[in-house]
Amino acid sequence: MRVAVIGGGALGSACALFLRRLDAGVQVDVIEPDPGLRFASSARSAASIRQQFSTEVNVRLSQFGLQLLRDPDAWLAVDHEPVDLGFVESGYLFVATGDAGVQALRDNHAVQRAAGADVSLLDAADLARRLPWLRTTDVRLASLGERGEGWFDGYAFARALARKARALGAQWHAVAVSDFACGAGRIATARLADGNRIDADVFVLATGAWSRAVGALAGFEVPVCARRRTVFVFNSPVALPRTPLVIDPSGVWFRSEGSGFIGGWSPRAHDDDPDDLPLDQPDLAQFDERVWPALAHRVPAFAALRRTGAWDGYYEVHPLDHNALVGPHPACANLLLACGFSGHGLQHAAGVGRGIAEWIVHGGWRSLDLSPLSAARLAQGWPLIERAVI
Repeated sequence: MRVAVIGGGALGSACALFLRRLDAGVQVDVIEPDPGLRFASSARSAASIRQQFSTEVNVRLSQFGLQLLRDPDAWLAVDHEPVDLGFVESGYLFVATGDAGVQALRDNHAVQRAAGADVSLLDAADLARRLPWLRTTDVRLASLGERGEGWFDGYAFARALARKARALGAQWHAVAVSDFACGAGRIATARLADGNRIDADVFVLATGAWSRAVGALAGFEVPVCARRRTVFVFNSPVALPRTPLVIDPSGVWFRSEGSGFIGGWSPRAHDDDPDDLPLDQPDLAQFDERVWPALAHRVPAFAALRRTGAWDGYYEVHPLDHNALVGPHPACANLLLACGFSGHGLQHAAGVGRGIAEWIVHGGWRSLDLSPLSAARLAQGWPLIERAVI
């Protein structure tokens, strides 16, 4: 069997790695035109992992991803060389100030606890005792991950996945797909920009924010949008202990990063959030207009913060429900999707890569049932809403 994985970021590399782990007889070709991952979301992400989701399948995917982050040598080492992913285990904190937010935290908490996540609900008094640097006067309820959450080096993770996949025999092609040869509802060939072609039995689409454009080359609709997000780097003259990753009701988030902090803003449904804005043009005005006011309100010490840098990257958003599309495309049985993660793809790369490999080798989900993320949602139009989107 020959499998062509289109996309060599964390998702594509994880698919290649687990395919070779499950069946060394599978020939795996990874097609990635940006081998240095300069524009990939894997490299430009804030690279965090959490179990605080509203859908069980996302909690389970994070739990498997956590295994790799806690013991990377066991999963990703090549020639016994240590793998450093810079994992900092420090929880997420979701803050609610209104009735809707409180109910969402309670509903999500029930899902998370049922899946085994170690998450606590805190009232304003509890929160003030645990995090005295946080303004809690308007807080109604908060949800704090006690363990099994944190952040890591996303670029190192993506590179380690790719290195391990190569060591297991996957082949990389540093070239773009120009088009596909299709017939009878199947893809037969990927034609490459250098004039070569790859004939395969199965094709995996793991091109992140570019999935819609690549799918269109084969004539198939893949509703994944590229939405630009800006991450800001800043310092505070007032020393603070290491913070969790805090998500404010305003959509602003922040966390510790070395001796300083990073943060940003996630648009809500009613906010203007256009597709395909250019990268390497961070929205610096956003910091003064949205980020700094929310930071200064939530953390009084941040009133005197100083922005020191910024970068941008794409969220690959699936607008129907902000959940990933995983598995066969409804119009093409041998095109498997692994895209549309809406901001949580890096932390779910390992679990989805394992699942896609199991589907190809065994004909179905084995370790974790990923059917809730089925791409059949494209044809049926029924959403699996992920409410905890950052």
